Amino acid sequence: MPDDPPYEEARAELRDIVGKLESGGQSLEESLALWERGELLADVCQRWLDGASVRLDQAIADHDDDNNPS
Repeated sequence: MPDDPPYEEARAELRDIVGKLESGGQSLEESLALWERGELLADVCQRWLDGASVRLDQAIADHDDDNNPS
């Protein structure tokens, strides 16, 4: 994730790409390039969300451990 854009930036660009693809008007080559970029951005967003989920699960587990000493 170090080389990935921030989640918010990737999501905003992905939203723009989806809008362009939905509106049409591009050549086939332009549409394919947009689709490929969108796929990359979707992967970036998913990695950010997966990482956040792992961090959240760990924080919950740590909190539970602190409140339930053995």
